[in-house]
Amino acid sequence: MMLKVDCVHTFYGASQVLFGVSFQIREMEIVCLLGRNGAGKSSTFRSIMGLTPAHKGNIIFKEQEITREPTYRIARLGLGYVPPDRRIFPGLTVRENLEITVKKSLNPGECWTIDKVYDLFPKLKELAVSKGAHLSGGEQQMLTIARTLMGDPELLLLDEPSEGLAPLIVQHLGERVTELKKRGLTILLAEMNVKFAMNLSERAYILEKGKICYEGSVADLRGNEETMHAYLAV
Repeated sequence: MMLKVDCVHTFYGASQVLFGVSFQIREMEIVCLLGRNGAGKSSTFRSIMGLTPAHKGNIIFKEQEITREPTYRIARLGLGYVPPDRRIFPGLTVRENLEITVKKSLNPGECWTIDKVYDLFPKLKELAVSKGAHLSGGEQQMLTIARTLMGDPELLLLDEPSEGLAPLIVQHLGERVTELKKRGLTILLAEMNVKFAMNLSERAYILEKGKICYEGSVADLRGNEETMHAYLAV
């Protein structure tokens, strides 16, 4: 088991946003976390990464308790977070954005390098000397994912990666996510774009008002029109 989230309760100040959220992710699978806007998807990711620490419950990553760990230590253990607002450095070039996140590894032959990232996202190589502020939304999203990969994560948390992107860019992004799985990454994908997420994932969880209300295979969810309509229809 790569990640286990067990009965997590999370608050923003006095307001509770997660109510006993529990799910598991196995190594080398893609799992999607679905739900309407405000359901708790980003809050779940923030709790996993220690950005908004869980008030109660446990988060286990590769058999290690990380619930109370600071974010920088969680990242060093092998969790990579791609936030929904991208947060690239606009005044730095594409290559500089990548260089500042290089992780020193005991096995340099196995780690992500700038050349490997360029192989995954050839467009970034073309834009290597372009400033982050001059990139399109799709190019910024590629850079955000690439920058996270430079930290050599074993589990990648993708928070609303398709948001605001044109359909053709979303299709290309899906192909890159599939390629990442082939390269051995485990991926947790939070999305409002149900079609995009389900096309990539093997299993799905649905959040509603901070609670898990469905878990099962994507194939079963596709055939469950009642659940799809109740929790995912806009």
